[in-house]
Amino acid sequence: MGGLLTEVGKRLAEKWVSLLVLPGALYLAIATAAVALGHTHAFDLSRVADRISAWANHSATTTSGGQVVLLVTVLAGAAMAGLAAQALGSLLERLWLAADWPAWPGPARRLAARCTARRRRAWISAARTWHRRRDEDIRSLARRNPADPAARQAAERAMTRIAFEEPVRPTWSGDRLNAAAVRIERDQGLDLATVWPHLWLALPEGPRGEVTAARQALTRATTLAAWAVLYLPLTVRWWPAALVACVLALTARARTRAAADAYALQLEAATRLHARELAGHLGLDITTPLTPEAADTLTRYLTPTPPPPPDGSDG
Repeated sequence: MGGLLTEVGKRLAEKWVSLLVLPGALYLAIATAAVALGHTHAFDLSRVADRISAWANHSATTTSGGQVVLLVTVLAGAAMAGLAAQALGSLLERLWLAADWPAWPGPARRLAARCTARRRRAWISAARTWHRRRDEDIRSLARRNPADPAARQAAERAMTRIAFEEPVRPTWSGDRLNAAAVRIERDQGLDLATVWPHLWLALPEGPRGEVTAARQALTRATTLAAWAVLYLPLTVRWWPAALVACVLALTARARTRAAADAYALQLEAATRLHARELAGHLGLDITTPLTPEAADTLTRYLTPTPPPPPDGSDG
């Protein structure tokens, strides 16, 4: 038991260091450089060395107690910066996925509505082009004269760059996750929002690990975007911080799109592969492939009943 607790503590310490302390320490180091250099001496590293040497030779840091206090202060500051980045990352993830955008405050909701409408118009145009190309290829194949698929594939890429299904959210990543639910409902008749919490508990360890890894990758990507936001205030003192923020923001955008795509694929694949097993766990006799009727039965079985009407009394 003691060995297990030691191993658990070691893993928690490793995660604490990798997720909070190291990124936070880098942030503190760049903040220190920003304070020491300023705009006029943006890349004069000797000024940073001189400033650090002056701090190191201060009477408060020459004693053992002062050094311990300094180390604890640095670790605490790095951890606090890491916690701030994670909290901000959770907020950015909510904004990025925009699942509840109709409930946002007025100005943000109107902006999201305009963005969604613009994306929907662009998607409809691209989808019509793709369907036309696909129909032309089908007719060419029926005439035993297969056409070059390059035009159809280009049209499909143009459509999916906007969204995989008709946009209902203001962001690509949000629509990518929504597309998984749309496809599951269209192909299998399942309401993913209703079925998934129950399916998650019934998943085998392997698929559960894959879904967890994809979800964690999405969290890390949005946390990286949060670090980009945290670097922006440093630009007031040191302009190269803007370059750091831009690089982090572009990387976070690319990683968030890739992570959202991977997570949506994992959700869809796990549901398609294991929905019938979930029905078996619930005692529903489904021995054939999941038909629309069986899917409707499963969804209704998992949907909680609404509350009864009030009795009309005021008390």
